[in-house]
Amino acid sequence: MTARMHEELARLLDQARLEAREIPPLTQQHPDLALPDAYAIQAEGIRLRTSRGERVVGLKMGFTSEAKRRQMNLDSPVYGVLTDRMEIPAGGTFRLQGSIHPKIEPEIAFRTSRELRGRITREQALEACSSVFAALEILDSRYVGFKYFSLPDVVADNSSSSLFVLGTTERPPRELDLPRLDMVLEVNGERVQAARSDAISGDPVVSILQLCELLDQRGLSLPAGSVVLSGAATAAHMLHAGDRVRLTVEGLGEVTVSVES
Repeated sequence: MTARMHEELARLLDQARLEAREIPPLTQQHPDLALPDAYAIQAEGIRLRTSRGERVVGLKMGFTSEAKRRQMNLDSPVYGVLTDRMEIPAGGTFRLQGSIHPKIEPEIAFRTSRELRGRITREQALEACSSVFAALEILDSRYVGFKYFSLPDVVADNSSSSLFVLGTTERPPRELDLPRLDMVLEVNGERVQAARSDAISGDPVVSILQLCELLDQRGLSLPAGSVVLSGAATAAHMLHAGDRVRLTVEGLGEVTVSVES
């Protein structure tokens, strides 16, 4: 697939996002779409966004939990890019207007204090992370029905990224038993999802190792100062107007967001 085609498909996805309009999966018209093409389309889509003033602040991992892989019938971790305009303040409001079919996931996030590159160890990842905190990610695929698409489709669509919310309690990663934190997602006071943090890659820190390997395959590194969403601990939950969502993570407090039309 040519660079020109990457640009055309990135513009198609970008317009779908801006217009909150569903489109068919790219592979319906381009069955030869491969993962390297998909990441090139993703990168071009981010270039379009930064050309309009957005700033890259981090990355997110996707399909790191068995529950999420089963939900979407996909089997490999992928990454997407986060920008400053995708962040909702803790306790803030998410407005449905401008979204297509938003879902929310419970996550654990890290902030890096130094660059990471290539194959790294868990110890190196911990050394490079200044803090860990609870996080919520709001997903919103641009594809019809948010289902029945391929891994390249997902990656090209920036891994279904839309928005994210970071908790205000930040702690040094070594203070916590990161694979054994209880996580509870509530909507309107009702528990809708619960898991232990080892549902994320067996250990949320492993998501950082996976991310660095994926980036290295494209000649990239994880910059210092990055926010990293380690991936969902559970299947995603559909959002509706009037919802109040709260995630509680053992040792990391809670993070909330409200949903309005």
